[in-house]
Amino acid sequence: MSHTAHIPSHRKPRRSASKMALRAGVTGGVLSTLAVAGASGAANAAEPVTQTIELPTLTADLSTQVAQSADATQQAAANYQLQAERDEAFAKAADQAKKDQAEAEKKAEAKKKAEAAAKAKAEREAAEKAASRSSERTTLSATTQTASAPASGSVASVISFLKAQVGDAYVMGGTGPNSWDCSGLVQAAFKQAGVDLPRTSQEQSTQGTAVSLSNIQVGDILYWGGAGSAYHVGVYIGNGQYLDAANPSKGVVIQDLSGYPASGAVRVL
Repeated sequence: MSHTAHIPSHRKPRRSASKMALRAGVTGGVLSTLAVAGASGAANAAEPVTQTIELPTLTADLSTQVAQSADATQQAAANYQLQAERDEAFAKAADQAKKDQAEAEKKAEAKKKAEAAAKAKAEREAAEKAASRSSERTTLSATTQTASAPASGSVASVISFLKAQVGDAYVMGGTGPNSWDCSGLVQAAFKQAGVDLPRTSQEQSTQGTAVSLSNIQVGDILYWGGAGSAYHVGVYIGNGQYLDAANPSKGVVIQDLSGYPASGAVRVL
């Protein structure tokens, strides 16, 4: 045994390899942690912190309410548009009705004026006709009294009666005293001479003796149409004229035979 074996050694005991490895691992881990922490701190120091606010998630009820609100807004807009269109249509209709009313009133006023003018004209013409008729009858009466009488007094009475009716109205079926048709006037005229003639122009066209139109005399009955089927009659009064109840527009008048030549003639006086 060495003389120094019982003296404790002043040399530090050697560490085992496993302990040294463990210590190195721990040290490395701590350094790594510090390095990460330092890097994180540096990053945090370089970049500002931004706060993020999360929006609430829409629930099903909220979605429904939003949709309903949108529908209501759309419906309100549609209703407003419809009301605007109705108001515009109503305004146009009212304006058109106003124009139509004004036009109707204008036409009614024009019609009223036209009717008043027509009435005044008719009254004026009637007054003129009445005055002319009265004057003509007076003249005819005076002429009959002073003119030379026809060969027969009976013919004179027929002509006198006929001329007194000039200006009377024509009425189909009329037999006097102020309105006549053609055969009614002829029948009444010859009755003044005591001759009873049939009522119609067809029958009157076959009475007495037929005479040619080139030999007619005052008082002969003229007819238009065929003998027995005549549609009109009158009486020859001389000077190429005849007297008849012509039609509703003329009444009882004196006309030129040349303007409406007769078909034939008969003599009953």
